[in-house]
Amino acid sequence: MSGVGIDIGNENCVIAAVKQGGVDVLLNDESERETPAVVCFGEKQRFVGSAGAASAMMHPKSAISQLKRLIGRRFGDPDVQNELKMLSVESSESADGGILIHLEYLKESHAFTPVQIIAMLFAHLKSVAEKNLGTTVSDCVIGVPSYFTILQRQAYLHAAAIVGLKPLRLIHDCTATALSYGVYKTDFASEAPVYVAFVDIGHCDTQVCIAAFQDGEMKILSHAYDMSLGGRDFDEVLFSHFAAKFKEQYDIEVYSNDRACRRLRVACEKLKKVLSANLEAALSVECLMDEKDVKGYIKREEFENLASRLLERISVPCKKALANADLTVEEISSVELVGSGSRIPAITRILTSLFKKELSRRLNASECVARGCALQCAMLSPVFRVKEYEVHDSIPFSIGLSSDGKAIPAGLDSVLFTKGQPIPSVKILTFEYCDLLHLEAFYANPDELPLEAYPKICCFTIGPFHGSHASKARIEVQVHLNLHGIIDIESVTLVEDHVDDSGAADDSYSNSEAINISLVSETIDNASDDSINKNCEASHHSADGTRNDKANRRLHVPVSENIYGAMTKAEISEALEKELQLADQDKATELIKDNKNQLESYIYETRSKIFSTYRSFSSEHEKKDVSKSLKETEEWLYDDGGDETVDAYSAKLKDLKELVDPIEYRYKDREARPQATRDLLSCIVEYRLSADSLAPQDKEVVINECNKAEQWLREMRQQQDYYPKNSDPVLLSIDIQSKTEELNSVCQKILNLNSNGSPVPRDEGKDDEQNTP
Repeated sequence: MSGVGIDIGNENCVIAAVKQGGVDVLLNDESERETPAVVCFGEKQRFVGSAGAASAMMHPKSAISQLKRLIGRRFGDPDVQNELKMLSVESSESADGGILIHLEYLKESHAFTPVQIIAMLFAHLKSVAEKNLGTTVSDCVIGVPSYFTILQRQAYLHAAAIVGLKPLRLIHDCTATALSYGVYKTDFASEAPVYVAFVDIGHCDTQVCIAAFQDGEMKILSHAYDMSLGGRDFDEVLFSHFAAKFKEQYDIEVYSNDRACRRLRVACEKLKKVLSANLEAALSVECLMDEKDVKGYIKREEFENLASRLLERISVPCKKALANADLTVEEISSVELVGSGSRIPAITRILTSLFKKELSRRLNASECVARGCALQCAMLSPVFRVKEYEVHDSIPFSIGLSSDGKAIPAGLDSVLFTKGQPIPSVKILTFEYCDLLHLEAFYANPDELPLEAYPKICCFTIGPFHGSHASKARIEVQVHLNLHGIIDIESVTLVEDHVDDSGAADDSYSNSEAINISLVSETIDNASDDSINKNCEASHHSADGTRNDKANRRLHVPVSENIYGAMTKAEISEALEKELQLADQDKATELIKDNKNQLESYIYETRSKIFSTYRSFSSEHEKKDVSKSLKETEEWLYDDGGDETVDAYSAKLKDLKELVDPIEYRYKDREARPQATRDLLSCIVEYRLSADSLAPQDKEVVINECNKAEQWLREMRQQQDYYPKNSDPVLLSIDIQSKTEELNSVCQKILNLNSNGSPVPRDEGKDDEQNTP
């Protein structure tokens, strides 16, 4: 088993693994470090990654990309509608308000959710990792944007579960970047923290975090983001500019053609990269549409003017992150700039001016998240032993808890987990007894959420409680903010108090209008699961350390959870079954292609050899038969045989080999015969020399065996010389090898019995001597 770190970007994915020499980025089948985040449906199989990107250029209406922008979101979200307009696939709203993507595949209509599509991407990355590492991959850590809601995080977990991945943690992208930065630094002091800002300008978003580093640990002080400001938005500026320009200059409407839109966007992305290093650049696309070649030209200054509104927004999340961390620009010791969209010179100028210092690019802009994820996976996995390094992350949203529509007064301003709460954390709530308890988690401050995000998270049903209980029975609920940044209920305990202790009632806060609640207010910040359990267990003991078993009786209570908009267990099982069916179809199609390619390759190779290498080893009749069969098979392959089964291709290949194998055997045996002859003659010479040291009787036996072998070889070679090369040989190389083994067996046995330090011929004799008791 091996663990990996996965960075699912909006445009590309990167997968990394911890090895003995450090962290390595794993190469895909095309030996590339980045894999396109594209899934394309062909006629009979899916194409994922690099193959999907190549296929998408020809079949844009069956390609799905930019999955990160769709997962865990509602179809009616205006931002989602804008995202779907950039895709050429059909979509609709699901029964629960989510997104359905409609495709024609295997001559049937299919509807997939974004979770299913991203699961296909996970399956491909899992396959890449297993090929690289040569072992099964299950444990992983996956990077997620800090603005991901709990529903989106849960969607990632479901997608991973569908393909057999076991995420040990969902880690924020900037946190992973900070980890890959800090774990190798050895100059941090243990007293005063060093503050570093990380600015990640990705393909579709901008994320900023402020981290405090000390010796052996790091703590994330704040997260900020702009989820609609990334490299592709600058690409879109160029796209809109040239689409309008080409309409005026060439009278073509690029927006009306999906393939033309995709090709122009690719060209604009390349143009943006050229402008990052040059003051001006040209754009050229052959046959963009209507068989027209288009050309354009733009200066960097003009591009920056067109993108001025986007550039103005770059500093906004940076200022928010500083404010949330309660730090000034002067207190930031370094600014690390990463992300695929970070190479634009204007962005560098703006950030340099804001932070009043030169930006650092120590980290690989595209790989730092995956590397940080791999490091975190190694730290969490029991398989690896790594240096102790503590990672303290925080939740970017405030989370509250309500019952019967009324907020539970837990914590500051009735917020259970405030923004910036360490991950993981736990709080224990104590409720007065009731038959059935309903709790609902919600985002306490909608302003902290992305636009159009659903404010409700999930609901918990606790109970029902059966049987009679004491009047002072209470319900203790352990609410957990886990490593994924997801709220759940770890355990619920019914505590029956059988002792009339008036002091117990003083610890409770009564809210008669909603529900009676007592808050223990235990918060274990950034604690491991073990420490959380220990603290909770400690809370159930009296001051002298003894458990109150005589006074209280504790019963564990079942809890059911429903995350709004998430997949049910039945839906996950159905998605898993469908993924297995699609994977089997992909394997079957690949097998057919392999057999077809094998047949095609055999035809071309044999046609070349039959009149060159095999020319003197085949008769004229055989040449005609083979040539005729090759031609007929080739015509069938490119006509009726273009879409056949594995058995059909295998049968055709078998028929060809029946004609060619005898010719090929004559050639190969002719090539092997001289070496076999030399080996036998060498053996005869060596045994004759060794016979001089033997007793007369044994010497006679060895000499006779050598003479018989030599005579047999002479006679068989004379017979073989009478036959032409295109006839089956009478002297086979395998027969010569058998004669050599027979001679070795007889002579070596005699030499071993008479072993007195005399030389032993050939390596076979040495082995036999060592194995003789």
